[in-house]
Amino acid sequence: MLISLTHGLLICAGLIVAIGAQNAFVLQQGLRREHAWLVAGVCALCDWLLVGLGVLGLGALIAQQALLMEAARWAGAAFLAWQAWLALRRAMLSNVLVAGAGSQSSWRAALAATLAVTLLNPQVYLETVVLLGAIGAVQPSPLGFFIGAALASFGWFFGLVAAAGWLAPRLASPRVWRVIDALIASILAWVAWRLASGAMLP
Repeated sequence: MLISLTHGLLICAGLIVAIGAQNAFVLQQGLRREHAWLVAGVCALCDWLLVGLGVLGLGALIAQQALLMEAARWAGAAFLAWQAWLALRRAMLSNVLVAGAGSQSSWRAALAATLAVTLLNPQVYLETVVLLGAIGAVQPSPLGFFIGAALASFGWFFGLVAAAGWLAPRLASPRVWRVIDALIASILAWVAWRLASGAMLP
């Protein structure tokens, strides 16, 4: 079981650490202190659920749903483009949010946005349900693989929020916030373009 757990930990960590739309969104919420722990928890839970479904053998079934994958691709691209525009608009405004100024949105809005940025990306299903699920299913201990993947997801998302929470009070300059929002807008726009063009799908 320990070997399978280690495999799950390392493989899942390798997939989620790359900066993408979900990580950019979690980092943004952490820096702006907008329901950041809720966002991290939802991201981790979604990962756990999707990897678990894959290990149970649903990966091949989801991979065959071309229409659903296509709908998720366009919905995800549109949502990420909208989020990129919001971040860019914040970067251009003079009254940039000061770190630690308090939540600007409700927890329901944060939850909905987290679910959208997590689930409206077909690559999420390919990586978690199909890829991790297929690898986990052939491990000596699929349960151990699942636990390892869950630990990697939990550690990454909550670590990202903790690091952002530590940085937030130290980023008092509006110029710094403009740069951060501009970078986040660039990442989200890039991922939205790649989704819309089909570059993120096999």
